[in-house]
Amino acid sequence: MTLATATKRSARGPRTSGPPDHGAWFLVLPALIPILVLSVGPLLYGIALAFTDSQSGRTEPTQWIGALNFQDLLHDTLFWDSFRIGLLWAFGVTVPQFFLALGLALLLNQPLRMRWLARALAIIPWAMPEVVVGIMWRLVYHPDAGVLNETLSGLGLGKGEDWLTGTATALLAVIVVGIWAGMPQTTVALLAGLQNTPRELHEAAAMDGAGAWRRFRTVTWPAIKPIALAITALNFIWNFNSFALVYVLTQGGPGGRTRLPMLFAYEEAFRYGQFGYAAAMGCVMVAVISVILAFYLVGRLKGGEEA
Repeated sequence: MTLATATKRSARGPRTSGPPDHGAWFLVLPALIPILVLSVGPLLYGIALAFTDSQSGRTEPTQWIGALNFQDLLHDTLFWDSFRIGLLWAFGVTVPQFFLALGLALLLNQPLRMRWLARALAIIPWAMPEVVVGIMWRLVYHPDAGVLNETLSGLGLGKGEDWLTGTATALLAVIVVGIWAGMPQTTVALLAGLQNTPRELHEAAAMDGAGAWRRFRTVTWPAIKPIALAITALNFIWNFNSFALVYVLTQGGPGGRTRLPMLFAYEEAFRYGQFGYAAAMGCVMVAVISVILAFYLVGRLKGGEEA
C-alpha cells in the first residue's frame, strides 16, 4: 500500500458497517415473546391492578382509585409485621446457608474417597420439589411420631416439642428447613468457583509458608468472591419471595408467626378477594427487591472499578 493510498483512505474516515439487519429480530422473537407474555405482561397488569378497587364477586365495574391502596397499606400493621418476618426469614436462611454451603464446598473440593457419591448426595434436596420437602419435614417435626422428637426422647433430652405450631419455635423450625432445602445450589455454585481456582496459586502460597487460613484469605476468597456475592444476592431474593415451602409447613401460623409477605398477599387475594390491595402489596415487594438489586449492582460496579 502506497502512502497516497493510505492518505486517501484515512481522509475518508473510519469504515462504517452497513444498515442494521432487521431480520435478526426474527431470531430473537421466539425467546422474547414468552418473556413479554409471561413476565412483563403480568407485571404491568399487576401494577395497574394496584391502583384499582378490584375485588372478587363484585358486580359493579372496577374503579380507578389512585394510590388509596398504598395509603391503606402504610397503616396496615399486619402487613408490616409480615414484612418484618419476611426479612428475618430471608436473613436467617441466607446467611447460615452461605457459610454452611461454603464449608461443604471446601470439603467436597478435597481429594476424598467416594467424592463423586458425596457430591451426588449433596444436591438431593435441590432436586426435590418444595411441596415434597415441606411434607417430608412436617413428618420430621410431627409432635407425636416425628423423627426429631423420637430422637430427642431417646437421648433423654425431653419429651419433644410441637415445633411447627409453637409460637416460640415455628419460625426457627421453618428457617432450618429453608437452609437445608436451599444449601445445595449455593454449594454447587461455590464448588464451581473453587474448581476454577488455579492450583498453582495455592502451591505457590504454600511454598511461601502460608497456612490454610492465609491461603483461603489471599487466594481462595478473591477467586470465588464474585460468585459468592451473586449467589448470596439471588438467595436473598428467592428466600424473601418464598411461598410454597412455608405454606406447606405452617400456612403462615401459628398466629401469623411465619406469615411471610407473599403468604399475606396470597391470603388477601384468594381468601378475602382483595385483588387490588394484594397487587399493591406485590408492588411494594417488587420495589424492595429492586432496591436490593440496585445496591448489589452498584457494589459490583464499584468492585469492578477498584479491580
